Amino acid sequence: MVTVTNLVLTAALAALGLASALPPKIGTIRTGDEKNSPNLGSGRASFKQVRGSRYRFNGARAVYKTYLKYGVPAPEDLVKAVAHTDALYSAEVKRGTGSAAAVPINADFDIAYVTPVTLGTPPQTLQLDFDSGSSDLWVFSSHLPTSQIRGQQIYAPNKSSTAKLLDGHSWSITYGDGSGSRGNVYTDNVTVGGLTVGSQAIECAQQVSSSFTTEDHIDGLVGLGFSTLNTVSPKSQLTFFDNAKSNLDSPVFTADLKYKQAGTYDFGFIDEAKYTGEITYVPVNSDPGYWTFPSSGYAVGSGNFTASSISGIADTGTSLVYLPTAIVTAYYRQVQGATNSRSYGGYVFPCASTLPTFTFGVGAARFTIPAAYLNYAPVTPGSATCFGGLQSSSGVGINIWGDVALKAAFVVFNGGNPPTIGWAAKPLAK
Repeated sequence: MVTVTNLVLTAALAALGLASALPPKIGTIRTGDEKNSPNLGSGRASFKQVRGSRYRFNGARAVYKTYLKYGVPAPEDLVKAVAHTDALYSAEVKRGTGSAAAVPINADFDIAYVTPVTLGTPPQTLQLDFDSGSSDLWVFSSHLPTSQIRGQQIYAPNKSSTAKLLDGHSWSITYGDGSGSRGNVYTDNVTVGGLTVGSQAIECAQQVSSSFTTEDHIDGLVGLGFSTLNTVSPKSQLTFFDNAKSNLDSPVFTADLKYKQAGTYDFGFIDEAKYTGEITYVPVNSDPGYWTFPSSGYAVGSGNFTASSISGIADTGTSLVYLPTAIVTAYYRQVQGATNSRSYGGYVFPCASTLPTFTFGVGAARFTIPAAYLNYAPVTPGSATCFGGLQSSSGVGINIWGDVALKAAFVVFNGGNPPTIGWAAKPLAK
C-alpha cells in the first residue's frame, strides 16, 4: 500500500511503463512495496564502504573543512583552534609511536570509511569519498608533484588504454581559505560495485589543497550532488550518478551509512531489507546543486518536539551536523560541562558526560540520533574532553545534515523529475 501526499503519477508515465520504476515523489511508502532482488541485474549496484584506517578524528579540523568546502572564510579563532589541536596531535604522536598513521582510533568512537572505485583499463583502484555535497569526480593523479602525494593512491591516465584527454577543459575548486585544487580532465571507465560508466569525466588533480594532502586515506571524491554544481569549464560535466541514471532500474541511489561499521550505497533500487516502516519523501531544492530539503522540527532528549522548518543539505561528505545556534544551544544546555570552546573550535564537553539524543523531523516522520553518535571524538587522542557531533551553522551560513545524522536513518536520493529525498528508520548500532 502506498500512502502519499501530493503524489502525481501521470498518464504519460503509465503509458511509457515508467510509473513502476520511479519512487514516490512526496509522501511515504511502506516496506514491502519496493521490489528487491539479491541477484542484482545490470541496472542495479550495491557496494560496501571500507575502513579508512589511517584517519585521525579532529573536531576542529572537521569544522574547518566544512568552512573550506562551502567557500566560507574560517574565523580566526577556528584557524587558531586547528593549529592548536594539530600541535596537540603531533605531541601525542611523538610521545607514542612516532608515526601519525599509527595513531590508534579509540574503539569507543566512530571511524572513517571510504569506497573502492576502479578507473581505467586495466583497472586502477582508488579509495574515494562519496560526497552528496559536491559534484566533481576528482582524484589524486600522476600529474601531481610528488610533494603533494602523501600516501594516497593515484590515477595515471597514461596507463589506461581507455583514457582520453578532454581537450581544452579544466577544473578548479577554490576553498574558503583561498587555497584550491585544480587540474585537467580525462574521460575513462569508472566502476563501482559492478556498475560501470564509460567516458565518465575524471578530474585529474595537478594541484591539491593541503587540507586534502594530510588525509592519506582518501584518494579523491565522487560528487553525488546535482551536475549544475560541477566545476569543469568551459563545459560542465555530468556526475557519475547522472551518467548512470539512464541505465539504472530506477533513478535513485541510497545511503545506508553505519556507526562503527561499513555502510553501503545502492544505485538503481531500494533495498527493503535495509529499512523498517515507511520511507517519507519530501521535496528537494536542487539550486545551486545541493540535496537541500526541509526538516519539520526537532527535539532534545525526551523534550517536546518543536515544529520548525529547517532547510538544510543532506551531505554524505560532511562529518558533523550544523544547525541554527538556538537549536545547538538548547541541546548543549542538557550536557553537563559543555562549553563553546575557542581553543577547540566548537562545542566540547567532558567525555564522561551523559548526552541526550537529538530528534529531527522529515514531514510527519521522526528520526532520533543516538547520544553515542553525537560524541564525535576526543579533542585529541586520550583526552578527557570530547568534541560534539552537533555544531552551530551560523558561521558556515547553511544548515547541513552530515554523517552524524545520516547514520541514524536510511536515506533515498531520488534523482527523478522533480527530485525528492526519502528518509526511513532502520535498526541502529549502539
